[in-house]
Amino acid sequence: MEPALLAASLGALVGLLLALTGAGGGVLAVPLLVFGLGLPLRQAAPIGLLSVGLAAALGAVLGLRQGIVRYRAASLIGGIGMLLAPLGISAAQHLPNRPLLAAFALVLAFVAVRTLRGVAETMSGKAVPCHVDPADHRLTWTRPCARALAGTGALAGLLSGLLGVGGGFVIVPALKRYTELDIRSIQATSLAVIALVSSSGIAAASWVGALPWAVAWPFCGGAVLALALGRRLASRLHSRHLNQAFAWFNLVVATFLLARSLGLG
Repeated sequence: MEPALLAASLGALVGLLLALTGAGGGVLAVPLLVFGLGLPLRQAAPIGLLSVGLAAALGAVLGLRQGIVRYRAASLIGGIGMLLAPLGISAAQHLPNRPLLAAFALVLAFVAVRTLRGVAETMSGKAVPCHVDPADHRLTWTRPCARALAGTGALAGLLSGLLGVGGGFVIVPALKRYTELDIRSIQATSLAVIALVSSSGIAAASWVGALPWAVAWPFCGGAVLALALGRRLASRLHSRHLNQAFAWFNLVVATFLLARSLGLG
């Protein structure tokens, strides 16, 4: 198969997974590029980040139109993340491929295990640093709140640049833990942050020549097209069963990635 056609096909698989499982499908973009096209992680990560960023931007725009994106929180988390993403990109260009693969495998396994366990990551009954004002439904800003959100942005930005993941698996649990926001606002705000952080990482990767556009464009085109088409299918399927199947698939992929990082595959 031609490389461009193969890249578009793999991108379509990512887009379909995004449509069926939510933002979690994007974490498989990098493994597909590593195994399917044989790219080193330092090149696969920026392509994965681009595909996730485009999907997140689409979701964020829809959330803004619905008025559920907390743009001040997104600006703080995303702003810090944008500063750290280029640092992650730079580190990825200087680190050996095997340790990066091992790190990605551990992240993938973590996401899978958390999905299977169905851990409730709220702080029900406990004090949270970011309260919602009952009068105007806006976040009440305090120093502890700003520190918590800034730390979230730093971790999400660094991982985004280093591994090519959007950072949603960091942002969503943090917003659940540190704020009183409802789940729709959390998800929409997370997508806005991912879009911001991804743009910084993509720009940095392009600047240092780490983004192979000949592969990136067909891959992302396939992802966006499949995402748009897959949304109708997603409404007809049971999300709980899909998430469980997706989590087990993540564990299998993480095992193969870890084996490759150890020189066993």
